[in-house]
Amino acid sequence: MVPPISETVKKIISDFKGINSWEEKYKHLIDLGKALPPMDEEYKLEKNLVRGCQSKVWFHVEVKDGRLYFQGDSDGAIVKGIVALLLGVYSGRTPDEILSTKPTFLEEIGLREHLSMSRSNGLSSMLKQISLYAIAFKSQL
Repeated sequence: MVPPISETVKKIISDFKGINSWEEKYKHLIDLGKALPPMDEEYKLEKNLVRGCQSKVWFHVEVKDGRLYFQGDSDGAIVKGIVALLLGVYSGRTPDEILSTKPTFLEEIGLREHLSMSRSNGLSSMLKQISLYAIAFKSQL
C-alpha cells in the first residue's frame, strides 16, 4: 500500500532540503531516474509520448481498484529523474487525490527555478498529462 500522499510529499521536501548544492540535487534527481522501474518497451509508443517535452517522455497508466498506476521513462537523465519524482507522488493514487494535490512541492524544493525553460515547460506538460489521465479515469469510475 502506498503511504498517504502528504507523507510522500513531506519526504521529498525533506530529502531535497537535506542536500545543499544544486549540483548534488541534480545528481539526486538522476539517481531517482536510475531507480525508476523500467517501462515496458511495448508502452514506448507515439501515443504515450508527452507533448511539449524537449526530451522524449512516455507515460502509460493502468487503473486498478480505482487507483492510477503509472509507468514512465525518458531519454534524458535529469528528465527521467523528474518523471520518477512525479510518479513517486502521483502513481497509486485515486483520481481525486491526484487532482487535489497541487505540485507546490516543486517550488518548495526549488526545482522549477533551477530548470531551463525547456525543462520547465516539459515539467508543466508532464503535470498536465497526469491531470488529464486523472480527469479521464475519474469520469469512468
